This record gives sequence, C-alpha cells and structure tokens, in this order.
Amino acid sequence: MSDRPAVLPLLAVGTTLVFWASAFVAIRHLGDHIGPGALSLGRLVVGSLALGVVLLARRAWRTPRRADWLPLVAIGLLWFGVYNVALNEGERRVDAGTAAMLIQVAPVLIAVLAVWFLHERSTLALWVGLVVAFAGVAVISFASRPGSPGGDRDVVGVLLCLLAAAVYSVSVILQKPLMTRLTALQVTWVACTVGAVACLPFAPALVDDLGSASAADIGWVVYLGVFPTAIAFTTYAYALTHMSASSLGVTTYLVPPITVLMAWLLLDETPPALAYVGGVLCLVGVALARRRPRPPHVKRSHGDLTTRRHPAERP
Repeated sequence: MSDRPAVLPLLAVGTTLVFWASAFVAIRHLGDHIGPGALSLGRLVVGSLALGVVLLARRAWRTPRRADWLPLVAIGLLWFGVYNVALNEGERRVDAGTAAMLIQVAPVLIAVLAVWFLHERSTLALWVGLVVAFAGVAVISFASRPGSPGGDRDVVGVLLCLLAAAVYSVSVILQKPLMTRLTALQVTWVACTVGAVACLPFAPALVDDLGSASAADIGWVVYLGVFPTAIAFTTYAYALTHMSASSLGVTTYLVPPITVLMAWLLLDETPPALAYVGGVLCLVGVALARRRPRPPHVKRSHGDLTTRRHPAERP
C-alpha cells in the first residue's frame, strides 16, 4: 500500500501520454472534414460537459481565491483556446508525427520558465539542452518546407505548432501553483469551459461542419472531448501536483514515437526522414537539459565513506 501514492502519478502520466498521442492522429484525420475553430469548440464543449458531470457527482469544488481566477482564465484562453486552434490548423499543413515532434519543444521551454518563475534549479546543461532542442526544431522545419524530400508541409504549419508549444509551456507554469490549492478536476473544468466560451464565435462553422460530417467523424470529435481533453488534461494536472513542472514536461517526449506509430497504423503516414533527425536532436536536448550535476566525490577510508572536502572546508 505504501507504493500506491508513487504509482498513481506514473499511471496518470501514462494515461496522458497515450491519449495526447492519439489526439494528434484524430486531429489529422478530421482536418479535411471539420475546420480548426469548429473542431476546437466541439472538443471543448464535450470536454466541459464531461468534466462538469464528474465534478457535480464528486462534489469536489474548492472555492478559488480571487487571485486564482486570472491564471485560471489565462490557462483556458491559452492552453485550451489558442493551443487547440493553432494545433488544429497546423495539422492541416503538417503530418501528425511532425506536429507531435514540434510540440515537444515545450518541455525545454517549461524547464527554462520554471527556473525563472518557479525557482527550480538552473544548470549549464539546461541552457545547452535548450539550444540543441531548438536546433532540432530548425531541422524539422527544414524537412517540412515545400520542395524538400517528403516535405509537402509548409512553414506556416510549423510556426502554428510552435505557437501551440509556447502557449502550452506558459500554461503549465501558470497551473503549477494552482495545484497546491485546487483539485486537478476543477482546474481542468474551469480552463476547458473558458476555452469553450472563447471559441463560441466558431459555433456557426461547427454546426455547418457537423451537418455534413459522417457519424464516424462526429464520434472522433466526441472522443477528442472525452479522452485527450477531459481525462488526459485532468491526469496531467494530477501528476503536476506530485512532480516538478520541468520533470513532468520531459515525460511528454514519449508522445512523438507513440504518435508516429499510431499515424502509421491508422493514417498510413510518416514524417520525412530528416524530421526524425530533428526529433532525435530534440530528445538529446531534453536529455541534456535534465542532466543532474554529479554528487560530491566520495572516497572509502578505513571502511567508511567520507566526502572529499576542499582544505578550506575542513573543520
């Protein structure tokens, strides 16, 4: 039973990774049938309703402080509003695997922002990792430009995915302090509802698109709202209560390989070969950014472990 608290955050992370990876594939599939804004609204309305039902059933509401409402609204506008619209439009221009790799610049951005705003530790390796990860993004961008081998994608799609990564990073930093006072469920519900309200101007387009959509496509919209939105964002918020922002951010580097596998199986598409090189650079960048400094050197003396000190530090 003592291991249960440690296992639950890992299960929450795993749930988030799988559902977020599937979202890239679902969005790519729906791109030709439902517009970016309409898809965002449909997904968020479904997510808000699903979360609201659970919130009412569990009676898990904690009254936010007045100061909490500004970050809550900002998360809703950025992570649920801007992120979804930008990603949906971006995935009409780049394949699911490439989009997933581009979004993964976010973990390094989160690590940097966490140093500045959450006072997490800064190291030289963090900054080197940031440079390497951005180099990976540049390689992916080059591979995705029109005229490159396998590159039927365009720069606008790459930039939209990077915009999504940026607002995602900022939102995680805003969310981390809230998790000490509020539940994961209510933070996700409030943010999702704010995002849905922000996307209401797309309501006419959603009605038109759903009117001509197949039952399967409508089912995919519902899937996006329930699983990658309502469930995955809640499990991510839960994990954030038990992990540092930078450590949790790094786990999402498992999303691209899962996405590429799903896209190959379900959509029969893969990124251009050069994009994989960029993806590897992003992974190397994050590995460098998360590298821990070596502990103080120790030596064995007369059967005991003693720390080797500088002469000036000896008592």
